[in-house]
Amino acid sequence: MRRGSWKIRIFIGLAIVAFAFIQKCSNKEENPYTGRVQHINMSADQEIAIGLQTAPEMAQQHGGLYPDEQLQAFVDDVGHKLVNNSIAKDTPYKYDFHLLADDRSINAFALPGGQCFITYALFSQLNEAQLAGVLGHEIGHVIGRHSAERIAESNFWQTLTMGASVGGDMGGLVQGIGQNTLLTNGREDELESDELGVLLMINSGYDPNELIEVMKILKAAAGPNRVPEFQSTHPDPENRIEKIREAIAKYSTPN
Repeated sequence: MRRGSWKIRIFIGLAIVAFAFIQKCSNKEENPYTGRVQHINMSADQEIAIGLQTAPEMAQQHGGLYPDEQLQAFVDDVGHKLVNNSIAKDTPYKYDFHLLADDRSINAFALPGGQCFITYALFSQLNEAQLAGVLGHEIGHVIGRHSAERIAESNFWQTLTMGASVGGDMGGLVQGIGQNTLLTNGREDELESDELGVLLMINSGYDPNELIEVMKILKAAAGPNRVPEFQSTHPDPENRIEKIREAIAKYSTPN
């Protein structure tokens, strides 16, 4: 009886693993704006809904919005200039730009569907072109559908871990592999967003070299005890600078 039960567990585990791979293969689609084939399990409308629903909570976590309408309008103008002069205007997403009151955390981020944020702590250190670089990077995350891709990848590894746990004692190993994969993918997202940010800056008339200056600001803010690249979802600023220079050369070269 015990042996039969063990065989049933293996069968169920393999079925769950097979389901995970079939689902992943069936949800592949090419991103029309980047040309990259991605594993996505939600529509653009769902991404927009998630972003709109989450935006108030994210703002609240950073002390709300910065109470200066002129500065907010400035952020809006730069953000929409980037959108209107790039492939972003052809996407279905609704881009909104939020200046957060947080004057301690040097940060910027984007939610699925077009909600982009920058803290006052970072904003206060930037000129207009550098702000364009930061916002262009965040728009790149939206165009690249990075949040949707990470959600789908996370669901895949959760299902795979469950199958490995049911079928044997491999759940922990699979989960560890999944976490490392998500970290690696996260770094690739940052590099793709940097490249898209360079393209958006050039299209909008900003000097893309200012994005390199942003990397230097982020490096200085992180300090000497910053997390090593292999432990972080973000590539080391030095590696990002090298890739940004490559992107500048790529998009600045006349066709």
